[in-house]
Amino acid sequence: MSGDLVRLARPGELAARHLREVAGEGGVGSSVPVAEPAPEATLAHPIAEAAEDRLAVNRFGLRLFIASESMLFAALVASRFYLAGLERPEGVNLGLGVALTAILLGSSWLGYRGLAAIRRGDRGAAARRLGGAILLGLAFLVGVGVEWATAEFSIGTAYGTAFFATTGLHAAHLASGIVVLAALVNLLRLGRFDAEAHWGVAAGVAYWTFVDAVWVLAVFPSLYLL
Repeated sequence: MSGDLVRLARPGELAARHLREVAGEGGVGSSVPVAEPAPEATLAHPIAEAAEDRLAVNRFGLRLFIASESMLFAALVASRFYLAGLERPEGVNLGLGVALTAILLGSSWLGYRGLAAIRRGDRGAAARRLGGAILLGLAFLVGVGVEWATAEFSIGTAYGTAFFATTGLHAAHLASGIVVLAALVNLLRLGRFDAEAHWGVAAGVAYWTFVDAVWVLAVFPSLYLL
């Protein structure tokens, strides 16, 4: 009978031993695996923070670049009044200046619409609208060339020096903006950028808008109106 009691006790002992192992009393021999967090879960938060920090640095760098370029054009506009005062030759083609201004305003609108399209995830519409902005930019450069070829004042005059220097530098910035937009159109056609990640498009459109604003707010009034 005592053997029967021992056999009856063994299941209880086994159950107690199993409970000790579950509670961690089994030491190294515990058979209960310990769940570990997935590497992706532990890395997701730092990676997201790093991406946000990189984007913040990029935005700050773009603002700093635009601020430095603004000071450059401000110096050129100031030199126009220092060299020539309020003198403006009769031969300045105001009608062409107005047409060039309208072209740049249209290109800025297309650039904004392109950015709005990629924010919705529509790469095709974004590429088409940025392409339209490029065409208007090329038309602007042609107009500047016509202005230079038909100008009735010489670069040797005080006003002529300010006019050709300012419009020439602005045209160079616009040409660089066309290169930037062309690169963005190519990337969009290759499937780059989406509604969540489109910093490149935003930066390119911001630069393009800045170059247009320089003409509308500074170059055109100081050379064609004052």
